Amino acid sequence: MPPKKSKATKAGANSDQNGHQDPSIATEDDLQNNGTQKNEPEATSSSSATVPSKRKRQTTDAPSKAPRRSARGAQPTPTDQVKTLQFLLSPSALDLCRPHDEVEDLKARGPDLRTYSSSAFSPFEELVCAVVLSRPISHALGLRTIRTILNKPYDFCTPGKIRGAGHERRRKALDEARTQHRQKTAEELGILADAVVDVLGDGEEDVSLERVRRESGYDVEKEREMLQKNIKGLGKTGLDIFFRRMQGVWPKSYPFADQRTLAAAEKLGLPNTAKGLRILIDENWEKLETGDINAGDEEEKRRKAFVRVLERAVGADLEKKVDQVKAEAEAS
Repeated sequence: MPPKKSKATKAGANSDQNGHQDPSIATEDDLQNNGTQKNEPEATSSSSATVPSKRKRQTTDAPSKAPRRSARGAQPTPTDQVKTLQFLLSPSALDLCRPHDEVEDLKARGPDLRTYSSSAFSPFEELVCAVVLSRPISHALGLRTIRTILNKPYDFCTPGKIRGAGHERRRKALDEARTQHRQKTAEELGILADAVVDVLGDGEEDVSLERVRRESGYDVEKEREMLQKNIKGLGKTGLDIFFRRMQGVWPKSYPFADQRTLAAAEKLGLPNTAKGLRILIDENWEKLETGDINAGDEEEKRRKAFVRVLERAVGADLEKKVDQVKAEAEAS
């Protein structure tokens, strides 16, 4: 009978299968799992238990020869972090960090199309996006849904427009986006609009969400609690997405990066802490091209540059373009 596989070998096999998912089902939740697997030692200890003795014999028999290093144990090539920052902030990185169908949609519908990857959204629109991206759908599907509902003919850009559309028109927009969980998402968008009008905002046309900040005393944790309490379907993942984006204009939450995004940044050779990434950007600020970032002052521009790096890092990972981004950054 063939020998039984060890538990460690089986675990390694499962890890490989989970670490290479089809892009059509990649979500932000995947990044935490993938990042964790990458940082953990590979579960092959039992299958490689004989390697040390083999190396020992090689060293004894032929001392003049250096022991062979396996590809698995080789150290990765150091990444030029400044080059990576420069590339991620540049227009050249954008298409690598978003779904291909978004690129094609822009070609077909023109540069005025509002996209999650490259458009400035109001706080209310960011909240809508966070609810959409909280659903267990692919990155590409989530961004296509956002493009559909925040552009003509739907323009669900204010609480009033979402409420006025009614459930049927909201459902029609989601049908057009060819997304999943349409019924539930249509209901949650309606609940979101009602919550903003009644509790979180100042009327049907208010998109600032300043009421949340005022009533929370500009305390980030209280803001998170207030949003989660009043918005059905907005959990930790959605709140992390929202505050990751909003720190560009809400300075109290800066610097913030969730573990999913930090795992993506680490794959690109960047610091794996929010503080570390902020320091890297600050120390190299004069070397970075940020002229296309609209901001009221220099500090806001730095925060928005930080957000752009995070968004493009996570986008590259979800689109499985990390190696291509690294290669083009190094060549730039």
